[in-house]
Parts: sequence; structure tokens; C-alpha cells
Amino acid sequence: MRRGNGSGEPETRQGRQGLPARLRNPPGGRNARVMLLALALDRTGSGLWAASSVLYLTFVTQLSAQQIGVLLGVAGVAGIAGSPLAGRLAGRFPVRPLLIGCHLLRLVTLVLVLVCDGFEALLPVIAVTYLGDRAAKMLEMLFATRTAGEQRAAYQALSRSVANGGYALGAGIAAIGLAVGTSDAYRALILGDALSFVVAAALVWRTSEPRDKPVGVARSDGSAAGVPAGKRPPVRRANPWRDRGYLTFVLLDIPMNLDDSVLNVGLPLWLVNRTSAPHALAPAFLIINTVTVVVLQISVSARAEGPRRATRAVLLYGAMMCVCCAFLAAATRGGTWVATAVLLAAALVVTLAELMRSVSSWELAVLLAPQDARAAYLGVAGMSQSIQKSAGPPLLTGAVMAAGPAGWLVLGALVAGLSVVQRRACTRRLRALAPPARQPTALAPTP
Repeated sequence: MRRGNGSGEPETRQGRQGLPARLRNPPGGRNARVMLLALALDRTGSGLWAASSVLYLTFVTQLSAQQIGVLLGVAGVAGIAGSPLAGRLAGRFPVRPLLIGCHLLRLVTLVLVLVCDGFEALLPVIAVTYLGDRAAKMLEMLFATRTAGEQRAAYQALSRSVANGGYALGAGIAAIGLAVGTSDAYRALILGDALSFVVAAALVWRTSEPRDKPVGVARSDGSAAGVPAGKRPPVRRANPWRDRGYLTFVLLDIPMNLDDSVLNVGLPLWLVNRTSAPHALAPAFLIINTVTVVVLQISVSARAEGPRRATRAVLLYGAMMCVCCAFLAAATRGGTWVATAVLLAAALVVTLAELMRSVSSWELAVLLAPQDARAAYLGVAGMSQSIQKSAGPPLLTGAVMAAGPAGWLVLGALVAGLSVVQRRACTRRLRALAPPARQPTALAPTP
């Protein structure tokens, strides 16, 4: 028997659809199509910024490397507050105008970047930019959760494919401007990022405000079931900051995001400093990541929907990160070709880990949150990525890589062990949130 997916189409048939067909008919209908287009434009602008911002700050504003490091570090810390702030606001106000406000806020701050020259002026401006960026990403995911309902994993798979495609497009456009290398070319790239926020805000304006839908939680037998808000067992503490179980999930989710730093920081630095592989190999890591995410994200997400599969994906994440770290440790042994092959394999494995994390992290964040305070809870959950982006690179460069190959082996073992702890903690909470199993009613004895 074929199981339906909630859209009226058999799951097996939808599973065979390619990316273009899914983009034409995504979970959530018109709202989802418009938001995916807005997301693609937003991430195209992000690709422009990521590729050109450091060079702009270096050659146009004449900041030193130390000043740029401090500026981006402070901005990363400011970004941590973006998710919980957006979640708190989304619990009181509609998501749609809040997201439009985030786009316009980033538009204003990037325009200020173009007119500010000194370090003191740029510091608060870029900090607010990063705060708005993290808040916008959290609101996008909350919008998707409300729009797609039980099909949020399928929607997130589409959004990640679209986002990676947009990011790659932005980086490609930036490469043209960087090849020109003039101050006006750098300014044009920053302005292009700013303009992407204008179009994204206009597209969000065309959507309708999504409404919260029931989520599926694990029953005592492990199956998923939709639980209406009015019938769901009440959670004692609706404040995520007082919910120890949820905070434990968020805390453990920080190391479950280390794949980002390993890919963007650990792999290239390890390549350059500790292996004999050619330095020109570094761009291949991002190419492998982008192509793999675009091609495989949808199929991987389809195999990780629901509470049981999401918790299993946590274990797979830990196993893949352990394998990736083992490859990095082994890359120092052997000649150039061996190092090249092992590093490419590590890039592929860490991307597969990212695919698992992208499904399990948000899916569990939704499932573990009480229905009546989901926005605030998801805002707190969104902090894990921001904290990792700030703490991950120093951890890798200051501790893991400094310890040599043994450092990678220890990191892999720790992440694998923490994934087991995370899975157990999530399973316990899912069971606590599940409705009690119905007991058969005893038949009254006949007189």
C-alpha cells in the first residue's frame, strides 16, 4: 500500500520527481514557491558578500587584518542573538512583516557599509547586519514550518538546494567583479547584495501569513502521529530558557553543526599546512559540497522524515563526522596523490554529514518544541548554528589542528559519542511528549 504525503499525491510517485518538478509544486503551494524564489535571491546576494566582503574591507576601507578579524568576530557574536530575538518576536507578531523588516534592515546596513570608512563606524553596522541575517534565516525556517506542516522536511530539502544554487551563482558573479579588482567593482558587489534584499522583501510581501499547523510526535510505539494543539499534553514550562530538556538538545546541537567549520576552515587549512596535496585543490571542496547538496538533499531528506528517522540521522551524522576526521588524520601520510584522494573523500563525507544534520537538527527542533510556544523555542534552537560559527573555527585552529592527526581522531570520537547522547535525549523527550496509548475498553459482563 502506498502511503500518502498529505498533498494528495502518492509518496512513491513524488519521490521520483526531479528538482524542477518539485520546485513547481513544493509543499505549501504558492506561498512556498514565492518564498523559494526570495530565498534564491537572498542567497545569491549572500554569495556576493561572502566572496567580496573581506577584500572590500581590505582594499576599499583600508582595514588591517587584525581589525577585520575583530570586526567579523564581534559580528558573529551579535548574530547569535538574532535567532532568539526573532523567535520571541514571532511569538507575538506575524512572521511575514518581521521577515520583510529583516530584509530591509540588512538593506540599510549594507548601504551604510558603502558610506562608512572607519573601523569604529563599520563595527556596529556589520554587527547589525549579521544579527539581521541570523534573524531572517530563523524566520524563513519558521515560515516554512508553518507553511509546509508535516512536509517541512521536504520543503527544507528544496530550500537547501535552492540556497546552495543561489550561493554558487552569487560566488560566480563575484568572481567576475574580483577579477576586475577595482574599488568600484567591489562596491558594485556589495550593492548587488543590498539589492537582493529589496527584491526578496518584495517577494515576501506577495505571500500570505502562514498559520501554525500540528506537528507529528513519536508515540510510545515509535510511530509518528499528528497531535492537535488542543489535545497535545501540556508542557510544564513554555519558556525555552527554563526548559532544561530543550536546552540540553540545543547545547548538544552545537557540536552537531561542526561540519560547517570542518568544511570551510579545517579542510583548507589542513590541506595547506599539514599535507602535500596541491593548494589549488581547496576550491574543489566547496564544489563537491555544493553539487552534492543540490543533487542529494531531496532524496536524503525523504529518508529522514519523522521522529524515528530524524533521531537515527543524528547517529549517522556522528558516524560520518568520525569517518571524516579519520580521513583528515590519514591525509598527512603518503604522497601527493594519496593526500589528494583522502582529502576529497573527507570533503564528500563531511557533506554527507551536513545532509544528515540539515534534516535532523531542524526536524527535532520542531518536534521537541511545545505547540503553543514553537516560535520562541525555535529561536533558541537557532542559536546552535550561530554559536558554532563563532566557536568552531577557534576550536579547530587552536586545539584540534594544533594537536596534529590525533586532534582530528579525538574530535571525531567526541562528536560520535555526543551524537549517541543527543539521540537518547531526544528519544526520551519525544516519548514524554507523545500522547498516551489508548487502552482497549473492557466489555461489561452480560447479566
